[in-house]
Amino acid sequence: MKITALLTTATALAATAILTGCATGTDTSPSGPATGAYADVNGLHMYYETHGTPSSTPPLVLLHGALSGIGTDFGQLIPELAKTRQVIAIEQQAHGHTADIDRPLREEQMAEDTVALLRSIGVQRADVFGYSMGAGIALQITLTHPELVRKQVLAAGSLDEHGLRPGLLDGIAELKPEMLHGTTFHIDYLKNAPRPQDFERLVARIREHDTNAMPRFPVAAVRAATAPTLTVIGDSDVVRLDHAVEMFRTFGGDIQGDTPAGLPQAQLAILPGTSHISLVHRPELILPIISAFLGNTTDQPTA
Repeated sequence: MKITALLTTATALAATAILTGCATGTDTSPSGPATGAYADVNGLHMYYETHGTPSSTPPLVLLHGALSGIGTDFGQLIPELAKTRQVIAIEQQAHGHTADIDRPLREEQMAEDTVALLRSIGVQRADVFGYSMGAGIALQITLTHPELVRKQVLAAGSLDEHGLRPGLLDGIAELKPEMLHGTTFHIDYLKNAPRPQDFERLVARIREHDTNAMPRFPVAAVRAATAPTLTVIGDSDVVRLDHAVEMFRTFGGDIQGDTPAGLPQAQLAILPGTSHISLVHRPELILPIISAFLGNTTDQPTA
């Protein structure tokens, strides 16, 4: 067996252990009143949920990671987030309740699908929380539709493939659906997907995406982004810690805050004892950080 296949097998086994552990005794489905619906955008029958009560506060849009879905990634976070604001969680092409269509997965297209859905339900301004693949979608939206995004949280994302640990993408190129059987990724897909038999197709989509089309965000464009940005990473993430720091700097962080100019709009959080997969399953760590960052509900940057 090649070293890359060993890496992928180890990654899949780790995912199984972590996600099964998270699911043990824990319901990954969001609790409380929710409305699940579909919007037809760009040829896609796209699923989304709304939680909480609409108010003058901009809604919070949740964008999940690859191979995942709303409940899988955000089931432990939504009940708390929805106590103080409306939450809109969206499932991308081929993920969760949203069936696949005949086109590859690309951040640019998924961002446009997300924007089209939000506009179709009347959302003109929102905060965005993207995790893993969802972080790339969130950043793409911020760069191409800045009028839509008030603040963004980018969790476990990178600006390009160089931000990932060496060998990771080689391992993903070897990924096979059976390596994920028994994980919450697979279990939730079988429970929610319109065509449960398409799990193999989803894995193929992700493998093709990560092999051929990892997003590359130009530093100049990222530096010009106006939305205050919170970068979040686990201290044992697949994204390199030094890359997360570089992202923080690119968004305007890593300056002395004790000056008349005050703190920058960028913030950085490194969650202790946390991996890429477990990051969204540590509500006791991530919820206070997100809530503090999003707490100012005006459209003025925080000092």
